[in-house]
Amino acid sequence: MKRIDGLFSLGVALFVLCSCNSGSNSSPSTDSSGRKENIIVQKEPFRNPYAPVDISPMDMSYFPVDYPQLKMTDSIHTPPVMRVIYSRPHLQGRTLFHNLLKYGEPWRLGANEATEIQFYRDVKIQNKKIPAGRYILYCIPEEHEWTIVLNSNVDTWGLKIDSTKDIDRFPIPVTNGNRKAEYFTMVFEKTKTGAELLMAWSDLVARLPIEF
Repeated sequence: MKRIDGLFSLGVALFVLCSCNSGSNSSPSTDSSGRKENIIVQKEPFRNPYAPVDISPMDMSYFPVDYPQLKMTDSIHTPPVMRVIYSRPHLQGRTLFHNLLKYGEPWRLGANEATEIQFYRDVKIQNKKIPAGRYILYCIPEEHEWTIVLNSNVDTWGLKIDSTKDIDRFPIPVTNGNRKAEYFTMVFEKTKTGAELLMAWSDLVARLPIEF
């Protein structure tokens, strides 16, 4: 008799459990105010109803590094020297120079809109004076050297590069075997004569020296 009672109790418990699960999947619950409250965890990623979310997010790097935070805390009272705005593509298991880039072909140094660099004062790159202003920045990669190009055609899409508006070109060395970066990254690093714009992706690193 005890065994039958035990089996009966187990059956009732399973029935109640199944009923609860079935109810939660079929309709949302209602709180004390009468509002429906969705308690089901969504299996699909949340979607932005106003604009699609880009898998290559836009990023911005300043020199001095973290300039907006320094300004907010009154740690600095002078304008920044420069900033770069770009979108960060990532490898996603792909090989950089087989699936993504090709030697000898222009690359926008990022994704989406053309990468933009702004100088808030006159600077020098490889002994050439660059006036303060906004510029497009793109690259022509080769195995051991990248050519960095300044271009005046701002506010454009990165795949539509008008080389007739190039201002100057700067060949710089590129090294491999560095720490691997999943996301393309651009940051400024201080030097004795100014700063370098460091560009890194996969195990490649290139540096553009900027004097000021």
